[in-house]
This record gives sequence, structure tokens and C-alpha cells, in this order.
Amino acid sequence: MTAGKSFNPGIVVVAAGRGERAGTPEEGPKQYRLIGGMPVISHTLSGFVDWGGATAGIVVVIHPDDQGLFRDALSHVRETGNIRFVHGGHTRQQSVLNGLQALENASPSHVLIHDAVRPFFDTALINRICSALKSGDDAVLPAIAVADTLKQADANNMVAGTVPRAGLFAAQTPQAFTFDTIYAAHRKAAEEGRIDFTDDAGIAEWAGLGVRLVDGLSDNVKLTFRRDIAMADEKLSLNLIADIRTGNGYDVHKLVPGDGVTLCGVRIPHDMTLSGHSDADVAFHALTDALLATCGEGDIGDHFPPSDPQWKGAASNIFLAHAAKIVRGHGGVILNADVSLIAEAPKVGPHRDEMRKAMASCLGIDLSRCSVKATTNETIGFVGRGEGIAAIATASVSYGSMR
Repeated sequence: MTAGKSFNPGIVVVAAGRGERAGTPEEGPKQYRLIGGMPVISHTLSGFVDWGGATAGIVVVIHPDDQGLFRDALSHVRETGNIRFVHGGHTRQQSVLNGLQALENASPSHVLIHDAVRPFFDTALINRICSALKSGDDAVLPAIAVADTLKQADANNMVAGTVPRAGLFAAQTPQAFTFDTIYAAHRKAAEEGRIDFTDDAGIAEWAGLGVRLVDGLSDNVKLTFRRDIAMADEKLSLNLIADIRTGNGYDVHKLVPGDGVTLCGVRIPHDMTLSGHSDADVAFHALTDALLATCGEGDIGDHFPPSDPQWKGAASNIFLAHAAKIVRGHGGVILNADVSLIAEAPKVGPHRDEMRKAMASCLGIDLSRCSVKATTNETIGFVGRGEGIAAIATASVSYGSMR
């Protein structure tokens, strides 16, 4: 690495191909075919996002006809702020050059160039590649030693000889380079009309760069044929783990003289009322926090500050519906909502069904997934003395699957 220059890598993901060998045109380009419930390229981009080291950004080179497919694929990626796209050219080589041009303004020190249809790389592989770059290598190629016996064929498709496999390696991506050198090599190849290179390491070799081999990854296969995609889908389906999260919420409000309390969206006549900036529905407040907890979105006070006058006297179903919308925005499906009310009075039992219906309506889920329970505090503490009502809520949400 050039002395005094910080390590600021960018990534170019090549995704402009048509993938004719992976199926019929009606099935779409292979990089957008579904494996494990989401497009191949979504897995690939998620791998780089999870690595988190692309400080100069990620440029995806796509076909002009695929912008809709690409936007859909991005919806499956956790963070997309560091990802942008450009259109590709008629060849992979031209597409890579377009990607390098798009990355130039970010002043990357290095670049990793990767095929979108290799979704099974891991962070350890990227770290091996980056370690070689940091040690001063201008070009780094992950590769696997050839294990199969290689045969050479003649024009009649007859075996003409056996090729010694000693010292032979199968190239993988991401292939990594100092940015300036590979960018210059690509521009020179384009200027000289050289369009016959099958990978970027080949261009580096042609430009006179030394290419360092590092251990590749056997799982890091390129999905080329329909069977490859089917096997990848099967592999992911076997390794998927249901991403079901449970959040808890707790709230308490003071009882003051009044004419009724609102619990789980239901107004119950009573000689006391709950004190609070909104309608003080302690049950829906606790359940709002439980839902927000499943996707790390803070608590009710972050979204509806009690200091904000617009929420004075507001119905708490507004808060609960907002939390449900946030959960769904993260891809969540609400499986169950459970509230336990702790109060000496009023009696909850006669209103339980109405409360469950209000909860189900607000959350947009089936009544059978909503539970309301109540207990007293056996005259102990502030609840036992009738000074307040407390609520404990639990929400279970499915966020699909994870590997």
C-alpha cells in the first residue's frame, strides 16, 4: 500500500449480464432469481454490507432494463446508503470499467471487483484479500487449487492429452487491486481494443502487475446454470433459521380522581382516571414499547415525546398503530400480542373481549393472536393501595428467516 495513503476500499459488483445459461429469458437474469426467498444479488450485497469495510462505497453495475429488479433486490438488503448503481456495457470488461469510473470520485485506495452471482463468500475471505492488499500487493486473486484431472480435447472432441494439474488454480472473485493501477489497466485495454479478457486479474497480468494468490473458498461458487441456482436455493432453505423476536414493555400511570380509565383502547367507567399526557392507556403504551423492541426502534417516548403538545390527550391507539407500521416497515409480521394489567380496580374481566377486539383492529391481526389478562397486587405497594395501574406487554414478531 502506498505510504501515507489510508486503506479506503470500494467495491464494484458486476450484475449486468443476461445469464442465458441459467434458464429461459422469461425466468429473468440469474442475479435476480430467488434463492432462500430473495434474489441472488441481495445475498451478495448483504455479504458486503455485513463485512462493513467498503468505506469508499459499493457500485453495482446493472443492465439498463433491470432497474426495477434492482430496486426490489435492494429492499432485501439491511443497509443501502453506501450502495449506488450504474449501467453496464456490452461486455463484462466494459461494465467493470463503468463501475470503476463511477467509484473514482470516492477516491478509493483499493477496489474489490466481484461477480453478483457469487453469493457465498464470507468475511474471512475478504479479510484474507484485504490483508494481502495492506501488505503491499497491487493485485490479489482468491483461488482454489484444481482437484479434478484435466483433459485436453481435439477438434473431434476426442481426448488429445492429460493436462498436469500441478500449479493450476481456479480463479474466484472478489479480485482486488490498488484502484489507480487497475483503473489505468482497464482504460488502456479499452483504448487498445482489447476486449478478450475473462477476468480482471487477466487484465492486471497483461498490464504487468504481479498477482498474489490467496486461499479461495470452496463455497464461493459462481451460479451459472439452472441447476446451480436450484442447488443454492436448496442449500439456503436447509440453513434458514426462523427470525422470530420477542419484545417486552412495561408502563405505569398514576390514578387521580376522575370518571373513567382507558385500557387497551376501551373506556371503562370508574371513579378514578389515569394521569398522563395522552389518554394514559397504560396497556397500549406497554405494548407499543414491546413492538418497538423487536426491531430496535427505541421506545414510545422517542416517537411521541410527552413534551410535544400535539400528543396531549391523544388516543394511544395512534401510538400502537405507529409501532405496528414500523415493525412492518422492517419486514416484520406480528404473531402475538399479550398484555397483563395489574390493578385493584376496575374489573377487567367484563371488558376483556372488547379490549382484545380493539387490540386486533389496531394491529391488523387476528383476534386469536391477542391476549389480555389481569391480576391484582394483593393490596401490596402503590398498585395495591389503588394509587396506579401497571401493565406488562409481550409481542412476538417474525422477521422472516436468517442464515
